Amino acid sequence: MIDQEAERKEILRHYRKLLRSAKPFLKDNDAKIIKKAFNTSLEAHKDMRRKSGEPYILHPLAVAQIAVEEIGLGTTSIIAALLHDVVEDTDLEIHDIEREFGPKVARIIEGLTKISGVFEYGTSQQAENFRKMLLTLSDDVRVILIKLADRLHNMRTLGSMARDKQLKIASETMYLYAPLAHRLGLYAIKSELEDLHLKYTDTETYKFISNKIRQTKTARSKFINDFITPIEDELRRQGFTDFEVKGRPKSIYSILKKMKKQNVTFEEIYDLFAIRIILNVPYENEKPACWRVYSIITDFYQPNPDRLRDWISTPKANGYEALHTTVMSKTGQWVEVQIRTKRMDDIAERGYAAHWKYKTGSPSAAESGLDNWINKVRDMLDVTNSNALEFLDEFRTNLFVEEVFVFTPKGELIILPDRATALDFAFEIHTQIGYQCLGAKVNQKLVPLSFRLHNGDQVEILTSQKQKPTDEWLRFVTTSKARAKIKEFLREERKDKAEEGKAKLDARLQQIGVEPTGPNLNRLAAYFNASTLQDLYYRVAIDMLDLKEIKDHIFNPRSENYKPASILEGSTFDKEVQKIRGVNANLLVIGGDTDRIDYTLAKCCNPIPGDDVFGFQTLDQGIIIHRTTCPKAVELMSNYGHRIVKAKWTEQQELSFLAGIRIKGTDRVGLVNDVTKIISNSLKVNMRSITIDSNDGVFEGHLMVFVNDTSHLEKMIQRLSKVNGVLSVDRFDT
Repeated sequence: MIDQEAERKEILRHYRKLLRSAKPFLKDNDAKIIKKAFNTSLEAHKDMRRKSGEPYILHPLAVAQIAVEEIGLGTTSIIAALLHDVVEDTDLEIHDIEREFGPKVARIIEGLTKISGVFEYGTSQQAENFRKMLLTLSDDVRVILIKLADRLHNMRTLGSMARDKQLKIASETMYLYAPLAHRLGLYAIKSELEDLHLKYTDTETYKFISNKIRQTKTARSKFINDFITPIEDELRRQGFTDFEVKGRPKSIYSILKKMKKQNVTFEEIYDLFAIRIILNVPYENEKPACWRVYSIITDFYQPNPDRLRDWISTPKANGYEALHTTVMSKTGQWVEVQIRTKRMDDIAERGYAAHWKYKTGSPSAAESGLDNWINKVRDMLDVTNSNALEFLDEFRTNLFVEEVFVFTPKGELIILPDRATALDFAFEIHTQIGYQCLGAKVNQKLVPLSFRLHNGDQVEILTSQKQKPTDEWLRFVTTSKARAKIKEFLREERKDKAEEGKAKLDARLQQIGVEPTGPNLNRLAAYFNASTLQDLYYRVAIDMLDLKEIKDHIFNPRSENYKPASILEGSTFDKEVQKIRGVNANLLVIGGDTDRIDYTLAKCCNPIPGDDVFGFQTLDQGIIIHRTTCPKAVELMSNYGHRIVKAKWTEQQELSFLAGIRIKGTDRVGLVNDVTKIISNSLKVNMRSITIDSNDGVFEGHLMVFVNDTSHLEKMIQRLSKVNGVLSVDRFDT
């Protein structure tokens, strides 16, 4: 039985909390308009409930709360957040919102409302929705900020969703929204989204690392206290009165990333936490004050010269400003120290929204950096030929990158993504210069187009009227602008060539007495293994396909050289491999509890019974089973969420699945013999291959073995780790 009175009180409590948070910036009529938006949303969602069972209105209230409290947005955003789902879920339309709340709110809500309709093949609804949302980004960045608040609340309440929905939403978040939060400078939100993604896709690892962090909390607090006490005393002695020093552990996801990248255990990570020193000083004193603090720290602790990062003189493109250094503590531990002012800290935590607060009287370097990025997004949106998935891929490449700072011959600073080349620089200056770029002079020396730029390089571009883009260029450019413009040029060129090829092909078909009908052309494309008809025409145009090879036997079933369509289409998967790896329709339950459907196992992550898995419905290969931690999982679930199906292992059978094991240790005579004995004798496991590299007394081995399930694999890993000389044993994706 629902207690309506208790629910009404709960809703009012959340609403009053929102008003309290907004109070400092509310103007004359604001509270009245917010109340109107709240009542409109309450009425529109009155009969709706979330999956958790709570009234739906609590969701828009929570999104508005995040927008105010954690992102720092104002009245217009509160109204838009309260109303963000009404057009999509109820009878209210955009023109109703515009009439009641004005064009700004209506435009934001339009950007937040999903597209409905039919989509072309080779794209996805999620990608189209995201592209639509970005179209409004160039007008109003609040669309994205409210969407991030919406996504954060959905992730915080993901526990009540079905498993397949959890995987889809978590992966989409990792694929798009965490990188976007990073790009907009919202580091706290970015970290929380990453951690929540891990919580739902790799729960065991998440629990393991969070427990470790909890267990080491007391020791960490003591260490931080001992480390900062002398610094605090010295800061006060030197006249710093208003400052804050705090230590915080790194996020769970960033710790895992480091463990994987450096191939180390939790205990071996040296910078599990960072110390942050926040100064409250006037804007004009910020730079000298931060460097004075750096000097104080390095008086007490030895700095690592390779780990000094000065983002005060040159802020990151997303506006981040701080001074980072890594120093050696008295206990022999490396510690990262971040030095920033109150203003810088606000921008670091709240990103783009914080710039409005500091707009008057302070510089706009950070703001213009973000404006430049928004202009780049606008440029990408202008190239409308690419489908939404291609666009999305290009967009993502520029979200999570570090920057490189280079100069024009006249000394103008150009900020490019790390690993950018001379050709990227040319396109950054002007598209036409990019198209005609022959090479460049970097610091007065002649370099090729693919030359990778470094901080401080001065670049002069050399052009020629005869130069034009080639496919090769796509292999080394890194910026979205360069890639989009090169693809656009090549697409147009290919289209023109394909027209030539079509005319040649039609003439050849006429010559051998074959009609250029759809079925005949498709048969020809299949025969020559062309992915599309345009690809077939293009090959003909550039003489990659000899017209003399096109003979009537391709179309004549009575000819002895005729190949049936089933042979042309090829086998959907390698049956022999599937047989070895023990595919069996009775081993997995897919979709509902009783559905038993044929499937294949993904070669990219080799799932075995016991792994957390999901099914992906392909267009031509049926259902493919992936591990939820598969490198491809995030992309598949983000772009094709509607094709994800639930899958779980059922009763075990004595079948073999391929798994990879990595062993590291100190080398000795007889070690390989001991390892192989454990595998073949004690556990009755078949080994497909073993490679061991030894260098200066240290070895690393890679074994490919057939096991029954995860517990079988775990048993083997435990036994191998007990072999004399073995230091670590772990599974790797084959």
